[in-house]
Amino acid sequence: MASAVQTHESVAAADAHAAHAHIDHDTNTGISNTKLGMWLFLASECLLFGGLITTYLLYKHPLEGPTPKQIFDIPFTSTSSFVLLMSSLTMVLAVSAIERGDHQRLRIWLGATALLGATFISGQIYEFTAFVREGLGFTTSRFSSAFYTLTGFHGVHVTVGIIMLVSLVLLSLRGKLPEHRSETVEIIGLYWHFVDVVWIFIFAVVYLIP
Repeated sequence: MASAVQTHESVAAADAHAAHAHIDHDTNTGISNTKLGMWLFLASECLLFGGLITTYLLYKHPLEGPTPKQIFDIPFTSTSSFVLLMSSLTMVLAVSAIERGDHQRLRIWLGATALLGATFISGQIYEFTAFVREGLGFTTSRFSSAFYTLTGFHGVHVTVGIIMLVSLVLLSLRGKLPEHRSETVEIIGLYWHFVDVVWIFIFAVVYLIP
């Protein structure tokens, strides 16, 4: 009898420890430490992109080499931008899926988000290749250096986001992304939405404003 009671207490203690391990402790702000860390990271990224955009605005008028009007393909870039913005919708659907416990749709929407992001990156690579053929290399002018640094740095952020999305899909396939870890998907979603919003500003400043 005593042995049965001890066994029951041991099981209860193990369950309590497992439940405690899954608790994401909140900070004084009411959000988890992980999410707060992501918000602080994104705040620092705002400063970084703000500096890159400011630098581009200072050097946006090239003194040598082709001008933006001569090489920019606004319809193509607009289509590529639309693809990236649509990925924010699929990211929202992925977060909603894991909150419902629908892991199949979670993987579908995460994969769709990664695919849309990869399509955007492919378009950017094609665009850069076309620009180089037109005579706009990284060292052609201060304008070209600022342009490639700004848009290329954003492309690196999108690529990192794609890697994180693929990692989430792999975790889900291995059963390591249960419902109580939905905040992990939400935090990656915050990063992805940030990357999309930043591109709206970059697209407006670089391609639309004369």
